[in-house]
Amino acid sequence: MTNPFIPVLVLMGIAGVLALGGVGASAILGPKRYNRAKLEAYECGIQPTPHAVGGGRFPVKYYLVAMTFIVFDIEVVFLYPWAVSFAELATFGLVAMMAFLVIITVPFVYEWRRGGFEWD
Repeated sequence: MTNPFIPVLVLMGIAGVLALGGVGASAILGPKRYNRAKLEAYECGIQPTPHAVGGGRFPVKYYLVAMTFIVFDIEVVFLYPWAVSFAELATFGLVAMMAFLVIITVPFVYEWRRGGFEWD
């Protein structure tokens, strides 16, 4: 009798070796030619500017856009399985999903009030 989790552990070990091997191989074999453009900070389309000595502050809009994507991801992660098993969940599933949608509107309202949906 073998343990049914052994193939899963072997697969996780192989995945770990491949991941670490890829990172190690790129560090050893990759080019080491750095230039000024490659070493500059990339701020998602915002032109990089010199930061203050204590560190600069990003605009709130930068974080609001990130929050928008996180909220959409969380919504899809929960809505898709719910839609697939809608018939089995019946009324309890419908009530739970409506409660989830009410809760998930709080970040949307916050972003809307802070101007996160206004694209300049």
